[in-house]
Amino acid sequence: MDSKDLQVIEARIGYSFKNSDLLQQAFVRRSYARENGGEDNEVLEFIGDKVLDFFVVKLLTEKFGYFLRECDDFNKDEDFDEFACEYSESRLTEIKKKLVGKTSLAHCIDMLDLAEFLIMGKGDIKNHIENEASVKEDLFEAIIGAVALDCGWNNNEIQSTIEYMLQPETYLSENEEDNYVEIIQNWALKQHGQLPEISTAESPYYYKEIWYRRPNEIRSAPKPEIFSLTNQQHPKPHFCSRMTLPGIDKVFIGYGRSKNAARKDACELAYHYLDENDMLFTIRDEIDNPCRDMAINQLETLARRGYFSIPFYEFNLTHDENGNPLWNCECHIDEDEHYFDETSSSKKDAKKGAAYSMLKYVLGMEE
Repeated sequence: MDSKDLQVIEARIGYSFKNSDLLQQAFVRRSYARENGGEDNEVLEFIGDKVLDFFVVKLLTEKFGYFLRECDDFNKDEDFDEFACEYSESRLTEIKKKLVGKTSLAHCIDMLDLAEFLIMGKGDIKNHIENEASVKEDLFEAIIGAVALDCGWNNNEIQSTIEYMLQPETYLSENEEDNYVEIIQNWALKQHGQLPEISTAESPYYYKEIWYRRPNEIRSAPKPEIFSLTNQQHPKPHFCSRMTLPGIDKVFIGYGRSKNAARKDACELAYHYLDENDMLFTIRDEIDNPCRDMAINQLETLARRGYFSIPFYEFNLTHDENGNPLWNCECHIDEDEHYFDETSSSKKDAKKGAAYSMLKYVLGMEE
């Protein structure tokens, strides 16, 4: 890797390395190290796996957990100050698996467009292993391991980078506005086949002064072109994100107290610009051919693009009068009280049917 490659990667993961050799090592596959010598990324991957688990659990307990003293009806003289959570242990485990599972981490690497920088041996190159989900999962974990070592296990730096790369709001949010990053990335990929260009750095600015600027006005104009919502004060944001979208001659500027918040702010501005100019996709545009056989994957695709939370399924097994199994599957999403179910002798078929009914519902398709 040259210095330009390293700078591009740092911009995409939201972290600047003190030891750039560590960052490069995170991309070195064992196949390359065996052929050329040096260290590979496997130990970094091991470290990153454990670090990721810890910080995702921390994130889930902060979002869904609370102490009873925080409740309005808590009486310190009569009640125990215990820890409670909105979700059961099994539900938290399910959410955690979604966040740090192979599919999720591989998706994040795709959205950050990082697999192209993998350093591989001849066999790996020939077999195009950079396209495999497990390889992308390993890369994500290796990067987090490298960050942990580089920052001296600084909790704030590690958590900031994980949130910037993982985009947990995509899976945990209850409001569309929490998913602006995912929406804008998917818009750029679907419309132009490339990701937005975005860079985030420490900012001296204490006010949100603009929505967007034309590129040629960035340095020369004394006052930027203002689109809407001008001069809204921020509580001393520490970071500023600058983003451009393919095919649009505007620069979107966002501020925030964290790198992730600044990026979300810039994406929110871009979202409203696209919305005002009727350039956004609708949910019906996302799925080309809704069908029963692909309904489970198609429903999850919509969830990962921010339209609703990841669907979950509940199964109940009974038997008919001849003792044959009958599987009933219910498909739920957190944001809607409606659920759909189907019964079949096959567990997999019941799940497909329930997912297809839910898919038609969220797409507004006629029965």
